[in-house]
Amino acid sequence: MHTAFFVLLFASVARYLARHAGGPHTPWAIALSALLAGLYVLGPALGTRPTPRRLTWLGLVVAAWALLVVLAPSFAWCAVPLFYTGLRTLPPRAAIPLAALLTALAVAAQLSLAGWPDPNVLLAPPAVAAVATTVFVVMQRQAARRDALIDDLVRTRRDLAATERREGTLAERERLAREIHDTLAQGLSSQRMLLQAADRLWDTAPGTARGHVRTAAAIAERSLAEARRFVHDLTPADLAEGGGLLQALRAVAERETTPTLTVRVHAEGSPPEQLPAPVESALLRIAQGALANVREHAAATTATLTLTCLDDQIVLDVTDDGRGFDPRIPAAAGAAALETVADERRGHGLPAIRARLRQLGGTLTIESVPGEGTALSAAIPLEPK
Repeated sequence: MHTAFFVLLFASVARYLARHAGGPHTPWAIALSALLAGLYVLGPALGTRPTPRRLTWLGLVVAAWALLVVLAPSFAWCAVPLFYTGLRTLPPRAAIPLAALLTALAVAAQLSLAGWPDPNVLLAPPAVAAVATTVFVVMQRQAARRDALIDDLVRTRRDLAATERREGTLAERERLAREIHDTLAQGLSSQRMLLQAADRLWDTAPGTARGHVRTAAAIAERSLAEARRFVHDLTPADLAEGGGLLQALRAVAERETTPTLTVRVHAEGSPPEQLPAPVESALLRIAQGALANVREHAAATTATLTLTCLDDQIVLDVTDDGRGFDPRIPAAAGAAALETVADERRGHGLPAIRARLRQLGGTLTIESVPGEGTALSAAIPLEPK
């Protein structure tokens, strides 16, 4: 539509100069044409919403065009792009009168060129303008209804996903509460009663008191076994096998390796004999999430997991040779770093990685260049040796 406006404006100027090059109004026509072109260029920068600046701009454009039509009726053809500009900018109640005004000026200009009341010129433009206005208004209403429906669907899906997550969380909490009540809580209660009884009988019946203490110790041992089982159930399966973080990373790399993607694992420095369980679990989950993004978004052929163990921190680097992205653009489809909209709804991706590191006082660094791959570095501080 913008191109059509400038083509029609140029054609009108050329026609006017060809017929009235030496006329007294020629400088005014050229100046108004330049003004109209300059004003029209400013339009896209003001957006399409009916803001005060946009309305002022539209009024100036219509006024400049109307003066041109008075000087040279051939400029009436520029009304077609202005017609749609008004419909896009104004609400229907204001756009329809503007369309009627533009149509009337165009008809008057064409009648002056024809020199007599041509019925075709008198009736055809209003009929075409009425049809075009009706089609445009109907399409706008349908688009508004479609946008509202899409918003409702997205909101409903988001609410449903949140509800499912809450229900899953509550169900898991209830299960753990039942398990703890039936094992640990009952065991602690029994120990408390036995130890209180042993304390009362320690001087009068030491043999019975020692029996109570031995029974309490056995209950404590069973409770410890139950607690370890809980930890085992809540620990990632790769760590639950007992091989440590490095072996768990190798297992993840082996699973993620495909005919199109090779995942390697390197270790620098000697890892502590036993890392804190939250640190191991967080680093393993970060590696899994980063490799999932490499697989889904990076189009990489090689990815590398590098575990660096220092005196005061442990660092996991995930690098790939994929398409990369611009880290300054949040919606970029990055490799080991950025999540898609679907990932946000599932709770995965970069927010989850940042949340895990934030809980442990760690930091996340992302480096990427379009076409040159991505590097993600997760660092977690450790207690000084």
